[in-house]
Amino acid sequence: MNDTEIEELLKEQNEEYGKLAVEHKKFKEILAELNRKKYLTTEEEMEKKKIQKQKLVKKDRMAEMIREYKKSKSN
Repeated sequence: MNDTEIEELLKEQNEEYGKLAVEHKKFKEILAELNRKKYLTTEEEMEKKKIQKQKLVKKDRMAEMIREYKKSKSN
């Protein structure tokens, strides 16, 4: 099973993973909107950095859950 298949499985079967995936997508969309702006205010720049960190935390947890799934299936 590859990572994409595991992601889809976890989205369907694991509530935490599904919630993380939705939040990660939301952060990605907000960042894309901010990146379309030619200039950012100081507040927008700070918000962008905050969102980038939150997005990374979500992605890291999702990757950890994929690793845990792989480990549980290899035993």
